[in-house]
Amino acid sequence: MKLNEVRPAKGAIRERKRVGRGPGSGLGKTAGKGHKGEQARSGSSKRKGFEGGQMPLTRRIPKFGFTNPFRAEFQVINIRTLEERFEDGDTVDAASLTAHGLLHKRFDPVKVLGDGELSKRLSVHVDAVSGSARQKIESAGGSVQVEKRSGRQKRAQAGRDAHGDEAPATV
Repeated sequence: MKLNEVRPAKGAIRERKRVGRGPGSGLGKTAGKGHKGEQARSGSSKRKGFEGGQMPLTRRIPKFGFTNPFRAEFQVINIRTLEERFEDGDTVDAASLTAHGLLHKRFDPVKVLGDGELSKRLSVHVDAVSGSARQKIESAGGSVQVEKRSGRQKRAQAGRDAHGDEAPATV
């Protein structure tokens, strides 16, 4: 078999259906759309989930629950990761975590969790720390400082740092 002898399987290629081209085609006159009605008109198409006027499934089933639009989604770092990536005496904050490739969203809050063991003395400055993580960091001789700043405040500070501006005076 040569490349010029390769052909599609029999019946795999069909001619395009040409509608509205006379009675001999079997799809002349109304072009397969039937007589009158919404579906016979141009520009007609049923919307997604339309069930012919019957109450759609999405409206029949009960609704429940609540999604809080102000929920804080934390970026999670485990103690095990800090042990692997940081040296003894290092400061762990959002900037250093980003530099080590551990954070992907610059202004989202960071939480340290206690999975793993820690033997290095680290100074941790993050948005939240679990109880077990705090205990492990402090028992290894490190310190924990929790910063309560929103993403908006972090963005504003980053803008001031980039432009070298002073922080605005508070009233």
